[in-house]
Amino acid sequence: MQKRHTDRKMYFRDLEITSKEFYISYLSDFTELTPKSRILEVGCGEGGNLVPFAQLGCKVTGIDIAECRIKDAKAYFSEISNHATFVCSDFMQYPVPCNEEDKYDVILLHDVIEHVPTKEPFLAHLRKFMKTKGVLFVGFPAWQMPFGGHQQICRSKLCSHLPFIHLLPNPLYKLLLKTCNEEKGTMNELMSIKECRTSIELFERLIHQCGFSVTDQKLWFINPHYKQKFHLTPRLLPHCVWKVKYIRNFFTTSCWYILTISHK
Repeated sequence: MQKRHTDRKMYFRDLEITSKEFYISYLSDFTELTPKSRILEVGCGEGGNLVPFAQLGCKVTGIDIAECRIKDAKAYFSEISNHATFVCSDFMQYPVPCNEEDKYDVILLHDVIEHVPTKEPFLAHLRKFMKTKGVLFVGFPAWQMPFGGHQQICRSKLCSHLPFIHLLPNPLYKLLLKTCNEEKGTMNELMSIKECRTSIELFERLIHQCGFSVTDQKLWFINPHYKQKFHLTPRLLPHCVWKVKYIRNFFTTSCWYILTISHK
């Protein structure tokens, strides 16, 4: 698993394939994707998710706080599309569009919200970038699922393959990571994710507080991205588990939401 996080071109291609096979068709059920569509991804990394949208002729924009990711995104996209813009910025400092025309038809937030410490201001800021009839696609791993702590980024084969270790009390978790000789930067990132953890119930409470309506929800037992990574067939969580609050978090490897602006 570690190789996919260190080989960024491979990671870029994996995201591109998953986006093309799953995200495009899913979003097309709720909005028309045309060359006039404006697409924004917040926390875009190298921009793999945006490739299929750019190939449809959409005008795509990616924002990420990591300068190295934006540099790679520009390099990768130089061979793909002239319709892409990438910006290195803290999204909370990024200026809100002045008019409806400059806002976005679709905003992607993929594997990002679980890294955000102040989620409510972040989501409120994000809402200002959506067109009146725009849609927001959010995907994130439920915190309590086997690898909800992102421990797959560990260099140690033991830590990267152990499920649920992120649920250990902080002292025990840190001790395990130190014992496995994880680098300080990796440990800090993992502890930050633990601090910012996002359950289904927390997320749903936040989006309603921030003025969003849920148009659709999918809870995946086998994440669609696992098809590319592990050659597993994507499967939704059985409804008998889907409806059981809190327990469902342990079995949901990816939560998908289509959100719109609430006009109540």
